[in-house]
Amino acid sequence: MIRGMSGVLVVVGALLLSTGCADEKEPPVSTAPRTIRPVAGCGTGSWTDSSDLSPTRAPARCEPGAPAPEPLAKKRKLTIATGTLSAEYLAPLEVALDKGEFAKEGLDVELKVLPTPDALPLLAKGEVDALWAAPEAAVMNGVKGGFDIRWVAGNFSPDPASKSGLWVKLKDGETAADVPMSGRRLGTMIGKGSVIAYPMEKALKSHGGDLSRIRYQQLGSADVLTALQNGGVDSAWLLDPVWRRVDGDPSYAFLGGQPQGEPLGGLLYGPKLLNDDVDAGVALLRAYIRTVNTYFAADYKKDAAFVGYLSGLLKIDRKILESTPALRMDWEIRAGTTDRLQAAYAAQGVTEGTPLPESKTVDRSLYAEAVGHNGRND
Repeated sequence: MIRGMSGVLVVVGALLLSTGCADEKEPPVSTAPRTIRPVAGCGTGSWTDSSDLSPTRAPARCEPGAPAPEPLAKKRKLTIATGTLSAEYLAPLEVALDKGEFAKEGLDVELKVLPTPDALPLLAKGEVDALWAAPEAAVMNGVKGGFDIRWVAGNFSPDPASKSGLWVKLKDGETAADVPMSGRRLGTMIGKGSVIAYPMEKALKSHGGDLSRIRYQQLGSADVLTALQNGGVDSAWLLDPVWRRVDGDPSYAFLGGQPQGEPLGGLLYGPKLLNDDVDAGVALLRAYIRTVNTYFAADYKKDAAFVGYLSGLLKIDRKILESTPALRMDWEIRAGTTDRLQAAYAAQGVTEGTPLPESKTVDRSLYAEAVGHNGRND
C-alpha cells in the first residue's frame, strides 16, 4: 500500500531510474493480430456494459469450468506480486494455484509477497509479470513517467451488507445523518494515494468535508480501531472484519465504503504480458476467470466445506472469515473508474498535471478475449 506522498514519489523515482532497462526486452512472442473466437460456456452473461454502475448489477459470469483451458505450446513461469497471502480478496488466485487451474494453461505461477512500492518498478521492467493490487496514485504517476502498465482485470466489489469503510465516533448531539466531517482526524493504515480516496471522498462530500480538509493520521492495522475508541482520532477507515466491533454501537456511525458493483483493484500487467507474451497474459486471465466461475460464482460462504477450505488455504481463522459477507468476485473493470480515482488523488495532492485517459490506464481486451467477447475497451 502507498504510505503517503513520500511513497508515491519514491515509486515514481524508482520507475524513472529504470528507464535504461526499458529497451532491453525479449523479442515479442507474436505480433500477429489477435483472433477473438466464441468460447463455450461463456454466453451473453460473460460480459456486462462497462458503463453500468448500478449497485445491483450482476457481475459477469460463465458456466462453471469455463472458459476451458487452452494449454500453451510452451510452458511459462510467471510471478505475480501481491501485498499479502492472507486476505480474502486474494482467494481466487490462491484457489487457482491450489486447484491447478494455472497449470492447466501451461503456467507455472508463483505468488510473491511484495509491497506495491517495491513491486511497481519490477513490473515496469518485466522482472515480475503481474501485480495483484490497485491502480493507486503511484501507478498513475508511473504511467505518466512513460511506463507501460495497465489495469487488466478487476477483483471484487462488496456485498450490500458490508460496512467496511469510513466510520466516525459521534460527539454529543450528533447523528449519522448530520455529522460534520470537515477538520476531523482520520485514522488509516493506508494513507494518501490509495484507492480508498475515491469512496472516502464520496462519503465526505455528503457530510460537509473533502479530502483536503481531513487531517490524516497513519496507524498500524492493530491501532486504527483502538485510536478511534479512545479518542486518538475521531474517524477511521475500518476494514473487514474490524468494523464488526463497532457495528450496532450508537456511539459510532458508518458513512460509506467502496461502491457496490465497482471493483477498485485486481490484476495489473506490465509490458511483458501486455505486449511481448500476450498469449500468456490471456492464459493467466482465463485461469483466473475460470476459478471465479467455478468456485466464487455466488455466495461462496453458504458452503461450509468451502469456507473451511478457504480458512486453511488463506490462513484466516474460520470464525473471522464467517463474520463478514462474501465478496462479489468480479473480473470486469467499470468505465471511468480510473478517472474518478485520479480526481480523488488530485484532491489529496498526490498527483499533478493532466489526468491520464482510460486508454493509458485500462486494457479490457485480454479478459474480453478470454471469454470470447469481440469488444476491446468498450
